[in-house]
Amino acid sequence: VQGETNAVGPKKRPLSSMTPTIVLKKDGTFWFAVGARGGPRIISAVLQSTINMIDHGMNIQEAIDAPRIHHQWLPDHIMWEKYGMSPDTRAILVRYGHKFRANPRNLASATAVAVDKDGVKLGAIDGRSDGVAVGY
Repeated sequence: VQGETNAVGPKKRPLSSMTPTIVLKKDGTFWFAVGARGGPRIISAVLQSTINMIDHGMNIQEAIDAPRIHHQWLPDHIMWEKYGMSPDTRAILVRYGHKFRANPRNLASATAVAVDKDGVKLGAIDGRSDGVAVGY
């Protein structure tokens, strides 16, 4: 959605969940960029892929392929993919009153590009949907 209606401003909510993300190394050079399609689940897919790269040291394809969880307030349940969280973590959250629903569909479809430590350019496409990573 273009124009004033979806322009950034105080006390406004975006009409789109698009979350294109570019991450730079400490020296300011490009490390990776990630985005996704999938409506409100986009934000979870992009955030979890980014966390997988930064905090868990995964390569770009591993980060995109890793299981995900998603909660968007309404409906009030956590959607999760198999292996998206450990059984003990799920049990603790259930004790706190959280509701779970296994998600039969994918939790968004992410794509990413990265430059590895040797300067090699890498592309990654989410195996949850059709697609291919290409470059030049």
